[in-house]
Amino acid sequence: MSNEADHIEGGGDKESEEGAQDRVRTNASPPRGASAPQASPPRFVSVDELLETAKGVNNMALAHEIMVNQSFQVKQSELPEGSLERRVKEIVHQAFWDFLEAQLKEDPPQYSHVIQQLAEIKETLLSFLLPGHGHIRSRIEEVLDLTLIQQQAEKRALDVGALSHFIIEMMGSLCAPSRDEAVSKLKEITDFVPLLKAIFSLLDLMKLDMANFAVNSIRPHLMQQSIEYERNKFQEFLDRQPNALDFTEKWLKDTLKDLRRASSVTASSDPPALLPANVHNQAYLRLLKWEHLSEPFPETVLMDQTRFQEMQQKTEQLVLLSSILLIVYTTTGEAISGLPGLMDKLKNTVHTMLADMHTPSFSLQETLVTTGEKLCMELSQCLSQHGYATLSTDHKNTLMGQISATIEPDNTVRQLMDSRVQSYLLATLESSQHKTPPPLPGGLTPICKELKELAVRFSCLVNFNKLVFSPFYQKILHKCYSSGGCTSTET
Repeated sequence: MSNEADHIEGGGDKESEEGAQDRVRTNASPPRGASAPQASPPRFVSVDELLETAKGVNNMALAHEIMVNQSFQVKQSELPEGSLERRVKEIVHQAFWDFLEAQLKEDPPQYSHVIQQLAEIKETLLSFLLPGHGHIRSRIEEVLDLTLIQQQAEKRALDVGALSHFIIEMMGSLCAPSRDEAVSKLKEITDFVPLLKAIFSLLDLMKLDMANFAVNSIRPHLMQQSIEYERNKFQEFLDRQPNALDFTEKWLKDTLKDLRRASSVTASSDPPALLPANVHNQAYLRLLKWEHLSEPFPETVLMDQTRFQEMQQKTEQLVLLSSILLIVYTTTGEAISGLPGLMDKLKNTVHTMLADMHTPSFSLQETLVTTGEKLCMELSQCLSQHGYATLSTDHKNTLMGQISATIEPDNTVRQLMDSRVQSYLLATLESSQHKTPPPLPGGLTPICKELKELAVRFSCLVNFNKLVFSPFYQKILHKCYSSGGCTSTET
């Protein structure tokens, strides 16, 4: 008896096409800064739906999730701890295993339900096989021959120990290396019913491994199908709603205007910054500065608005984190520049303090004051341990004042680090086609790991959306270029 059905945890909300189309026009956006983006609860779909999606791409939300979320994976669904549903499930399962054990203790033992479980195990093992596993398939069919097992049970000659040993050995040969230890533990269980229960539990995990393998395997094959499918579906919607690109058009036009203003000092009539590819990259970078409360989100990226907002908040956190660390090291001087482990300690302190910076109850002003106090204390302790003079009162006040000043968006240090983070993300988009990561700007070394992870997620999301919607963008920009309607003098 399988403990649970396999499920896939997607992470994005699963909408009907009609629902998604309604959102394009209403564009109900969560407020920026007031709270963290509220993603929908994890949705669970069957492995069969995953495979069907791979064949026909008939679920746009699921296909899109697989393509843009590189960490998309199958997970077991867990009922809430203490919930009535979980309690009922536990009672039903325990009743089944108690009943099975009682059957085996009868004289003669009753094997009808055991045979049913063996049939399910056989089916599961066979589902793990690939086309080239002909020998293993024949071996499973031979040993787990249900007709023969039934006959042996009727003659009281069934050797459940030998069958259990075969099943465990077969699981060991088919499981992922990470499950080897769990398979070994099965061999330590001597009672048949607890062993059977443990076998099913591990088989459920092996199903998840197989489904995750399937996700990674189908992603390259799903790419082109998903691109064409999403593009065609949006075109169908556009045919019914001709004004469904109004916000997208404004987004691209505003980006082009900004670039033309920035390029107006050059003598070139068509500088490289105004090429369509650069306009696209700059437009997507603007999504990390979006005013979600007051500014309608572009229709073409509406399905990913929550993702872009999460990345926006992560970017803001990294900018503030790197700003504070830069202030610490520039104001404290060479005394701390080479102290081992100090940077990581200070970084962890600041990161912990800023972890909830986008929640409604968070006070950045109070947090920055507390952060300055904690950093001064840690710096003094570290300096003292290494034989240096501790921070003076004036030095502490200066450091705390500069840290508190980063609350202002136009703070010099904060603007500098923001500019460098934005430049790195833009360079990542520009270099993504060449698979060569751009160099890290100065001052960002402490957040190198987090920034690179963010850049990979951002680049993956942007590149997929560009592949889907580039024909629509090209039409908008072509009209803009040919009409001259996006000059820097336009308001």
